[in-house]
Amino acid sequence: MTTPSATSPGTPPRREAEPAMRTLETDVLVVGAGPAGLTAAALLARSGVDAITVTKYPTTAHTPRAHITNQRAMEVYRDLGIEDRVRSVATPGELMGDNVWATSFAGRELARMKAWGTRADRKADYEAASPCAMGNVGQHLLEPVILGAALDHGADIRFGTELVDISQDENAVHGTVRDRATGETYRVRAKYALGTDGGRSTVAERLGFTLEGETGLGHAVNVWLEADLTEYRAHRPGTLFFTIQPGKDFWLGAGTYICLRPWTEWVLIVMYDPAVEQLDLSEEAMLARVRATIGDPSVEVRIKDISQWQMNHVLATEYRKGRVFLAGDAAHRHPPANGLGTNTSVQDSYNLAWKIALAVSGKAGDGLLDSYHAERHPVGRQVVDRALASVGLVAGIPTVLGVRAGQSDEEGEAALAEFFSPGEVGRGRRRELETLLRDNDHHFNAHGVELGQRYTSGAVVPDGTPEPAYLRDPELYHQPTTHPGASLPHAWLEHEGRRISTLDLAGNGGFALLTGIGGERWLEAAEELSAELGVAIVPRAVGYRLTYDDVYGDWSRLREVEDGGALLVRPDRHIAWRAQDMAADPVRTLRQVMRQLLDLR
Repeated sequence: MTTPSATSPGTPPRREAEPAMRTLETDVLVVGAGPAGLTAAALLARSGVDAITVTKYPTTAHTPRAHITNQRAMEVYRDLGIEDRVRSVATPGELMGDNVWATSFAGRELARMKAWGTRADRKADYEAASPCAMGNVGQHLLEPVILGAALDHGADIRFGTELVDISQDENAVHGTVRDRATGETYRVRAKYALGTDGGRSTVAERLGFTLEGETGLGHAVNVWLEADLTEYRAHRPGTLFFTIQPGKDFWLGAGTYICLRPWTEWVLIVMYDPAVEQLDLSEEAMLARVRATIGDPSVEVRIKDISQWQMNHVLATEYRKGRVFLAGDAAHRHPPANGLGTNTSVQDSYNLAWKIALAVSGKAGDGLLDSYHAERHPVGRQVVDRALASVGLVAGIPTVLGVRAGQSDEEGEAALAEFFSPGEVGRGRRRELETLLRDNDHHFNAHGVELGQRYTSGAVVPDGTPEPAYLRDPELYHQPTTHPGASLPHAWLEHEGRRISTLDLAGNGGFALLTGIGGERWLEAAEELSAELGVAIVPRAVGYRLTYDDVYGDWSRLREVEDGGALLVRPDRHIAWRAQDMAADPVRTLRQVMRQLLDLR
């Protein structure tokens, strides 16, 4: 009996052993490279954390998508050193203010209101609250700027790399990713993972994060276009222009224009109900809608992109499961009202990145990471609820004007004529509109929602005082305070001949300790504890003729502690703890506080 040769019939050919799938080790796997993911990547890289960021998309956003950039997000970009770069690609706040409702750009104006802190009675609120001004910047322009900051800090960001699977155990997160260009599949083993992969989050789905709320509350089309509308917009400059026409009573009217570049580049949002209308998405059909809402046939129009989206009201019930966290649209999805989407997303990452940096370096316990959900989940709830409520506010405007679904052009014109009539009906409806526009301040001037986050968690050490009560509507007005958990108030100081904000004394990935005249022992304690714990606590002397000179006296009115007191400020510029005056043993006191908030047992 002979042994079959390798070439004998019926003998399977020998196969080379398949190479083992390679595995990369890292501290953090970030999935998704939108505003939340890129911000996280930049912050982690700045802190020296080894992280890999993957996204299935080949580049940053190629369409405008989100656009409103509020002061709190600008403060994050300021901390990253890119505020000026963001502002260079943004429409400045002074050109954002006039929201207009009209039958078309060339047609009859129906209503106008001041937005985003540009009205005389609100402007001072916005200027006093922050060193940063609002801007309007399309996501396609914003993301490359954040990406640049991340790369400047050495971040490892892999475009065209799709997360195929993800799991976790008590020791690590295990991701499987595929390079879409080469087809190579490999594993990433990380201590932690951050799901910033948007509204259809693979991370959330594969790891069983629970979402609550509703989807498909509205359907819309974005039409990105170029058209020179300077004649119709320059004298009433603003970000939003609502067109109101007979037969269209959706919350955005017949279509709403977002200004991307004054006054030549726009996004037209068209809302529709798929149950009663099958929208023609062809360029020809969209061009007809554009021309109808411009109202001037002589204006040249070039359509750049057409895309669809839907309105949701969804919030993750948990922002953390084990070693995995959600941020951005993966955690909260809501209507674009109030312009809170991208702003909330980058703030999620700003809250989490420094905590992960301390955890992976062994300088903080696991309890510090639990504070992410405790602090950001209530913010997510407020944002999704506020945005949906604002939809209802702006949706009432067409109705007050007499526009309703299904009416003819003649019926619509008659209703608008009645609105402007001298009779009691017209006067009543105009008064109703004035009230509704003022109510829409909760939509367009909700400064408290934008800036007023106050945290309660293990990463905030109480000082024994009650949280100050709000003196005005907390959604409309930001009320600065140094109570633990609140954001550090802004005041202008002078340092070495330069104007500087109190916000510039904190951040940069480290803690700061602020004290005044007679607080020298706090400064010494900060230096001693910084060396002892291996955690940066930067000492800052702030007051009359100190290193950071309170030249206007504004800081002494805002700090809510005595000259010899102290404010411990977290890397995300929230107050971690405060002392009303000098402690008997400042080193021992500060050690107890730091160990408690870092969860060091």
